[in-house]
Amino acid sequence: MAAYRELGREELLELKEELEAQFAEVKAKGLKLDMSRGKPSKAQLDLSMGMMDVLTSDSDLICEEGVDCRNYGVLDGIKEAKQLLADMIEVPKDNIVIFGNSSLNVMYDTIARSFTHGVMGSTPWCKLDKVKFLCPVPGYDRHFAITEYFGIEMINVPMTESGPDMDLIEKLVSSDPAIKGIWCVPKYSNPQGITYSDETVHRFACLEPAAEDFRIYWDNAYGIHHLYEDKQDYLIEILMECKKEGHPDMVYKFASTSKISFPGSGIAAIAASDANLIDIRKQMKIQTIGHDKVNQLRHARFFGDIHGMVQHMKKHADIIRPKFEIVLGKLKEELGELEIGSWMEPRGGYFISFDALDGCAKKIVEKAKEAGVIMTEAGATFPYGKDPHDSNIRIAPTFPTEEELAMATDIFILSVKLVSIEKLLSEME
Repeated sequence: MAAYRELGREELLELKEELEAQFAEVKAKGLKLDMSRGKPSKAQLDLSMGMMDVLTSDSDLICEEGVDCRNYGVLDGIKEAKQLLADMIEVPKDNIVIFGNSSLNVMYDTIARSFTHGVMGSTPWCKLDKVKFLCPVPGYDRHFAITEYFGIEMINVPMTESGPDMDLIEKLVSSDPAIKGIWCVPKYSNPQGITYSDETVHRFACLEPAAEDFRIYWDNAYGIHHLYEDKQDYLIEILMECKKEGHPDMVYKFASTSKISFPGSGIAAIAASDANLIDIRKQMKIQTIGHDKVNQLRHARFFGDIHGMVQHMKKHADIIRPKFEIVLGKLKEELGELEIGSWMEPRGGYFISFDALDGCAKKIVEKAKEAGVIMTEAGATFPYGKDPHDSNIRIAPTFPTEEELAMATDIFILSVKLVSIEKLLSEME
């Protein structure tokens, strides 16, 4: 079919009538489908059920340190868990601290600690007139929620195919001491699935920030979340790169097993320089007597080592890869020639990023909801929920069954077509 912009008014009206009839038919079915969050499906959760049997009432619960994991002790994580997650995020195990079940929690604590006590002896942010953060967009809504909660001014930085606009980042960071950090999802980014190029990572490591307490918040949430065995993105390890460039303290690296084992029952970690970790442990000594060591031990024994984890992730990929292919296949087939939307084809991660015509994203999401499909709120991928173009929509294919996903995608596409036609008709008035 011809691109919609090539159609005349009467042709668009005729097409609109046809699509509205289809929409009414779908709406009458009373469907309830959810593509709103990047949650693992039941089939993915079932992959880790063996973890429930690894430890029993008869199990030896002594970790490598010789500590009974049922008791107090080992503040920053047992050796087995440190080694497992260190290998997962490609850092030395001495440069990692294990926390509880959520890396988001660790990020929140890191921001909060910076506000109350500063960063490695710097002025606490609460005593400053202004604190700013750079936010690559589109990006992860929960990152933006944390900074908004603390009243931090967020500055949009456009994403490119190789990562965030480094020219802009270098300029802003070097000139404004109020800029204290930047959010990054460097591999299979949320929502676009972009992996930062070698040059981008290198330029991050070479930043010369005006603020001595500037930190890169490197949320490597999808580091081993590949969709394909033979097509995998590669990411330079940021801690080592920063150390090479003489900036060892400039990065906090976060990760968790939330989408590897069980969301809500995984283990999380932060990796950083020795100096940063000393600062972090000071807070931990006050904050907790230790995180859940039984769960740490359970993860270590279930996966064994990084090789066991990699094999486990291949099973995840086998479940979610067909779902991504369903969505991408339908988008290409139904919208490929219409010029009313664009999207990326990620090699990993949990999302597909769709860009509609300007001014259409909110209406598309509302339209889909009207027919029973819940999607991530339009604007969520931008700070303050404000997409300046009102065009970006995050598609989360993982949670529904393949059958549900196919129906939800059809409804989404139908919504895109209808809203796009309405926009084009309004431009003709």
